[in-house]
Amino acid sequence: MTSDDATTATGAHPGGIDWDTAAASFDDEPDHGLRDADVRAAWADRLAAWLPARPGDLLDLGCGTGSLSLLAAERGHRVTGVDLSPAMVERARAKLAGRDAVFLVGDAARPPVGERRFDAVLVRHVLWTLPDPGQVLRHWCGLLRPGGRLVLVEGVWGTVDPVGIPAERLTALLAPLVARQRLEPLSGDARLWGRPVTDERYAVVAMV
Repeated sequence: MTSDDATTATGAHPGGIDWDTAAASFDDEPDHGLRDADVRAAWADRLAAWLPARPGDLLDLGCGTGSLSLLAAERGHRVTGVDLSPAMVERARAKLAGRDAVFLVGDAARPPVGERRFDAVLVRHVLWTLPDPGQVLRHWCGLLRPGGRLVLVEGVWGTVDPVGIPAERLTALLAPLVARQRLEPLSGDARLWGRPVTDERYAVVAMV
């Protein structure tokens, strides 16, 4: 399993990964670095469908090295990225140098953005690592302006001892918090991952 850009409240993956050390090779995974043109185009197409069409303020939580932040910035969004790893944040800042983007070191569950509100909050492979996802989702929804979007990319990885958050659990947690939501399966699109996958991968786009 590749846990992708999961970041926990303590800065460590459940498997004990040191994300500052991992930052140097993080972008080697096809869906992290988006160095392959087909993989990059696949994520760009998805973000175009998930994010507001009009450029706005975007909060990218657990942003890693900023690959999705860069795609959003290329669409005109003003990006604030948050990651607990200083090394990841440093790489994200370099990747988006000259863009309308700010990157902060902080906890994705409680991002250090003060009273700021956003048009969209984007979170990929982070929620499943947090101890109280229901409470975290409530906080994330509170960071959105009226009519804003919460975009969550999650999954369940592994067969013997699977980890992650099933889609039905996530949508149930969101139901009382949002006006509407849609579930989008992602496992069948090999372009997103740079290879075919058989585990559960999906996105939920929720409107508040």
